[in-house]
Amino acid sequence: MFKRFMFWLAALMLAGAAGFASAQSTLGPGDVVKISVYGSPDLGLETRVTDNGTITFPLVGQVQVGGLSVPQAEKKLAGLLESGGYVRKAQVNIIVTGAQSSLVSVLGNVNRPGRYPLEAKRTVMDLLAVAGGIGPDGGDTITLIRKVNGKPTKESIDIIEMVRTGQLNRDLELASNDIIYVERAPRFYIYGEVQRPGAFRLERSMTVLQALSVGGGLSQRGTQRGIVIKRRDEQGKQQIIPAKHDDLVQTDDVVYVKESWF
Repeated sequence: MFKRFMFWLAALMLAGAAGFASAQSTLGPGDVVKISVYGSPDLGLETRVTDNGTITFPLVGQVQVGGLSVPQAEKKLAGLLESGGYVRKAQVNIIVTGAQSSLVSVLGNVNRPGRYPLEAKRTVMDLLAVAGGIGPDGGDTITLIRKVNGKPTKESIDIIEMVRTGQLNRDLELASNDIIYVERAPRFYIYGEVQRPGAFRLERSMTVLQALSVGGGLSQRGTQRGIVIKRRDEQGKQQIIPAKHDDLVQTDDVVYVKESWF
């Protein structure tokens, strides 16, 4: 619960309002924009930016807006209307109603996976918050996949450690077509003479005694002196390790509790 609270606290601090600030958008192909001119309702329209970054606007014709911020595009349209003698002191307003040119994918174990518009400067934590946060089966470490100088790169970010230490420089700013992937949390398995055998989430620095508690404790026939860990080595061969209470459990370990002979 503490980990989830820490994540949501950071997400709320970093995400701010739920909506994106469209005024900071950079327009691109596929974006849908709603344009209005103060005092000239006949000039209002909703249109899509073409693949070559242009829109067609009444009176002035085709206008290149791709790569411009919303304020820059507003200023450009106003200038064209004024220089053409169509509107004096034109006041143009542009609202991005459908951002398609800058999308970030949030995948894996999040509550609302999908592709989300990047309409302003946003970070990893911002997009995780927009996607509803990490799901109950999600891990604490996320993977950020992106292209740097045309080459795909992969970087792991430990969300919980970042929040605990305040190292928000690890909360990287996102770019179009980035992919955030949240893997499933690591698991361990416990069976034998325990109350609740099965697969469970592996918490950080979990000991054998803590794993035994997660499994509901010993059954009436179980013994604390008969616990072993079945673990595969780097070659995939299974090892059987006698376990002490303070030994650390690793990912995919199988904790087996033997039956007492007395």
